[in-house]
Amino acid sequence: MERVNIIGAGLAGLSAAIHLAKGGVPCRLFSLQPSERAQSVLAEGGINGALNTMGEDDCTENHYNDTLRGGVYMADPNAAARLTEGAPGILRWLEDIGVPFNMKDGEIVLRNFGGQKKKRTAYARSSTGKIIMTAVIDAARRYEVSGLIERYPHHELIRLIIDKDSCTGARVRDSYTGKIADYNGIVIMCSGGMNGIFPGMTTGTTQNTGDAVACAFSQGVRFGNLEMLQYHPTTIGISGKRCLVTEAARGEGGRLYIERNGSEWYFMEEKYPELKNLMPRDVVAREMYFVRRQEDCGDQVYLDMRELPEETWQNKLSDLREEIISYLSIDPKDTPIPVHEGIHYFMGGIDTDIRHRTNIRGLYAAGECTCQYHGANRLGGNSMLGALFGGKTAAESVIEELSGEDNAPETEPAAYEGTDEYSDPASPELIEKISHILLESMGIVRSESGISAALDRLRALGNDAPAGGYNAREQNRLRLAEAMLLSALERRESRGAHYREDYPEKREEYRRTTVAELKGGRTEISFRELPERRQI
Repeated sequence: MERVNIIGAGLAGLSAAIHLAKGGVPCRLFSLQPSERAQSVLAEGGINGALNTMGEDDCTENHYNDTLRGGVYMADPNAAARLTEGAPGILRWLEDIGVPFNMKDGEIVLRNFGGQKKKRTAYARSSTGKIIMTAVIDAARRYEVSGLIERYPHHELIRLIIDKDSCTGARVRDSYTGKIADYNGIVIMCSGGMNGIFPGMTTGTTQNTGDAVACAFSQGVRFGNLEMLQYHPTTIGISGKRCLVTEAARGEGGRLYIERNGSEWYFMEEKYPELKNLMPRDVVAREMYFVRRQEDCGDQVYLDMRELPEETWQNKLSDLREEIISYLSIDPKDTPIPVHEGIHYFMGGIDTDIRHRTNIRGLYAAGECTCQYHGANRLGGNSMLGALFGGKTAAESVIEELSGEDNAPETEPAAYEGTDEYSDPASPELIEKISHILLESMGIVRSESGISAALDRLRALGNDAPAGGYNAREQNRLRLAEAMLLSALERRESRGAHYREDYPEKREEYRRTTVAELKGGRTEISFRELPERRQI
């Protein structure tokens, strides 16, 4: 049987690999870094699932409703329903493979998280991503022994092999030896968010360049909701990136304030008395943006955790405290910490159907590189869930596809002689210029004039190519950046992470998926209606 090629070895890639192997389908796991250094290890606060272990009468329908509401009703309702129905099973599976969640009386302890009225977020102190990844990596290794999973760390995708709207494999380079080879078979993209498009401004790993998804877009893969960038309200600046201060800090009682007329103003509690500091992230980030611009306020928002009990610091947030002391030389037990919004998650990405199939036959996608479960804003705690459930769903879809085909024998990778036009990296100077253009126009507050001016600057940059022209990766970045700006321009409303000061209200006619696709060298933007919810 031909092996399936998985691009990315974080939670989505590992989940896809494990569930393929469970079904007897062999796969290859390609990644720039070993799984231990994947972006998934950076997740801190927890993973959602309506286990109802806290006696609050929670259920999967509540989780579904919060997911839809948090995404401002722009997520595919059928995909969201499958995700939330499957969440308890994902948590029990993680428990079975050895994830040491915080427990009490033999049950998983759940905490509050933003945008949710019930305690629904399972956690392992404040290093949930690292601890889950450790268990999932071990689970994958059991299948590596039998040969069903083959690992290729330090390998990067050069391009997809696409023939007549069908993906037949992946061209991959060994970054140690420089050798390039073509690997035949179905491809599942699990390459993570587009952090490298905004270097230094995201909470994600600096190793995620964004080149894989930019390449996919340039090869005709359809994308959705590219205008939806989640700004997390509580981040701190460190060398080369933003560092996340987990939402769990607010879930456990942390409070946001700004100085107004010399006094501490806990603005979220005054403006949103029901959920207070645990409103959805887009709301909190936007309020932080606005209060800093009030004449009677200072220019810095603080996260106050001075009232948290010692037990919380010891058993739930010990890792976070150590991190803040290390980076800021501030002990959050005693001193409020300065926080700022930072790009944290990309709700937009590769457009897939409910089975994680793309518009290219033989190409699937899962995890943060996709546009699937989150609509206009992602709930905290739904990211690791979406990665694990998405990888599982993509694997099940591949198994179903392969079940109706002849099991042709596996072919050996074909060495590719010479260099591929997609091989040369984009220049740091161009990456920085594109990033600045996007950041100036796709911040927390946007406008038609700002987006249009950014498009003009981006196109001028594209026309001002150096001698010899831009290389393929540079062209890919320019195309993807243009698609992001065009998506933001065409959505003439404010919804979730997309706030237009010239269109400050939601408009029902825009409660649709923004679709971006490269056709004949031009980016086309359209809107697709959301389906009605079906019973599952």
